[in-house]
Amino acid sequence: MDTQIKKIQRDRRRKRIRAKIFGVGKKPRLSVFKSNKYISAQLIDDSKGATLASATSKNIKGKNSFERAKAVGISIAEQAKAKNISVVVFDRGGYIYTGSVSALADGAREAGLKF
Repeated sequence: MDTQIKKIQRDRRRKRIRAKIFGVGKKPRLSVFKSNKYISAQLIDDSKGATLASATSKNIKGKNSFERAKAVGISIAEQAKAKNISVVVFDRGGYIYTGSVSALADGAREAGLKF
């Protein structure tokens, strides 16, 4: 029962965030999804409804989840630079901005993305 309430609360937060955030071609949305094992990120152009780049921690070796999340952030930033994208809009997906979500954002910033 408790996990259902948490899922409902996260969905409400996610909808509230998505009502304000919109990514376009020059400034796409950096969307984060976090599961119990992995974390993934996508660059999304909402005007076309297309994913421009994606990265996940499934193939990344690291000591803990923070290091893997930081590596995902660096990977997504490198893919964005290859497509001449330097500025994005960050969408935390209803997750609290601590831990893995924060590490992913820090990794993306270190690799050159601005948001």
